[in-house]
Amino acid sequence: MTDINLQRLVAEGQPPVRKKSDAAKARLKSRYRADSRFKWYGFSALAFTTLFLVILITDIVSKGLPAFWEHSLRLDVPVAADVVTPGGKTDVETLRSADYSALARSALLTAVPGLQSRSEKKTLYDLLSSGATDELRKDISTNSALVGQTVSTRLLLSDNADLYLKGHETSIAQSDVTNGIASVFGTSGEVTILSSANDFTAVVQAVKLDLLNKANKLNADATLTERSGDAGAKQRASDLRNRAAVLMKLYEGTSEEIAIDSTVPSRVVSINGGVVRVTKIKNSEIKGEALLPLKSADDAAPGTWKIETYGTAESDRNINDRAVAVLEKLKADGKVESGFSWRLFTAGDSREPELAGIRGAIIGSLLTLLVTLGVCLPIGVMAAVYLEEFAPKNRLTDLIEININNLAAVPSIVFGLLGLAVFLNMFGMPRSAPLVGGLVLALLVLPTIIIASRAAMRAVPPSIKEAALGVGASKQQAILHHVLPLAVPGIMTGSIIGMAHALGETAPLLMIGMVAFIVDVPSSITDSATALPVQIFLWSDLPEPAFQAKTAAAIMVLLAVLFVLNGAAIWLRKKFERRW
Repeated sequence: MTDINLQRLVAEGQPPVRKKSDAAKARLKSRYRADSRFKWYGFSALAFTTLFLVILITDIVSKGLPAFWEHSLRLDVPVAADVVTPGGKTDVETLRSADYSALARSALLTAVPGLQSRSEKKTLYDLLSSGATDELRKDISTNSALVGQTVSTRLLLSDNADLYLKGHETSIAQSDVTNGIASVFGTSGEVTILSSANDFTAVVQAVKLDLLNKANKLNADATLTERSGDAGAKQRASDLRNRAAVLMKLYEGTSEEIAIDSTVPSRVVSINGGVVRVTKIKNSEIKGEALLPLKSADDAAPGTWKIETYGTAESDRNINDRAVAVLEKLKADGKVESGFSWRLFTAGDSREPELAGIRGAIIGSLLTLLVTLGVCLPIGVMAAVYLEEFAPKNRLTDLIEININNLAAVPSIVFGLLGLAVFLNMFGMPRSAPLVGGLVLALLVLPTIIIASRAAMRAVPPSIKEAALGVGASKQQAILHHVLPLAVPGIMTGSIIGMAHALGETAPLLMIGMVAFIVDVPSSITDSATALPVQIFLWSDLPEPAFQAKTAAAIMVLLAVLFVLNGAAIWLRKKFERRW
């Protein structure tokens, strides 16, 4: 009877109406809400993951980009014959071993005249890298006709000078109070500057504010030091509070003159072609030290002066005020150049950040991966073919398959310990060599290649093998001539992913001694070498600030290689993928 009524309602164009109870409606709404929450959870997880990835990449790129360019000085260097070719010898060995540093320093003194004392010259010379004259040495060695002439050449700056020019050491803010008439007494050493209209009042107030901020920071550091509870914490906290009390006394004092030391932002006055660092200041008087010698009042342009503030205190940076003044002068004279740092990709490791490069690490990684691929690919494919097609199905093969799957999840440092015990201690292979590193990484990647190769072979339809067997081919011929070629794209994809995994490993290489400081670029698999992940690990532990940018730059290169490898795997899978 019910079916007849339903048929009649449908024939009359009236769809049947099923009444739902309130409980059923509530359950339906609850399911809908659960579905909405599940979608929201998935979207939130994806959004958070993307956000963290963007933050990570942005942080690495922002820190690493400065390492891809470098600063140098373009100077005219007189190539004195008595320095470069002593005794008149012009052979290549003599030209290469000449003291080009003396020529570079002489040219730098000419570019920044007036610095006479030993400390002033040391500050000036420290602006140049220890490898500043490499380009000049190369030019003279290849062209002896340049001896006795003045050569325009690039002199690489030191890491601290390079960091300053990249804006990492301190900022420079110019004061608005530069309109009055200033009288200068002295051109070098101690200099006094007098103003006729209290032009330094605003600077005095700014200095007092800096003293207050410094005192507050010292008190906060003292509180944190006390909370640490380690030995000597109370004494250190007491010293910090005493220093803060001295600064507060200067801030609250009624004395008209304020002393400025290296713990607060420096004030410098650019006047009469020189630069004076302020050591004491009043509303109408400045006493200071000449960082760059001043011209006499007769030679200087009248009324041209300005006060600048170095945002970071001298005690909190790696470059002093005199070096900053010199670099600003050289930059104003157009002698500072910047360019892409090809040295990063053409040089080996170095203790000097500005000279360090990743070429040795890249070559070491390539040699290591070459050994890894040469060992694990044929062994992995043969093992996969045997286990998938020829091995009998018994407990022994089941045990082998279980162990292969388990080895794919074993921590990588275990393989490093295995390589240390077997390859180094038992067989006496060379330590820190790509040969040993490649063998260790081959053990690490081998389970991945076996699993990927077996999966690729299973993806080939059985009808292909059966057709080959049906026309008289042996089982070996059917596998090697028909199944395996069709599984090659999947095998290649798994191999590339395994190589990308091996390229990013550090722990196994540390265990076999590839953590050594290697300057030379390896030329064979038995030479001492390091790998790119190990190079990143070494640089990240160094104290020089310039190595932070080098570390981030090396990470960018490593990530780029990994992206390329994974992209190649995806491309191969898409290009050779077949739908059966």
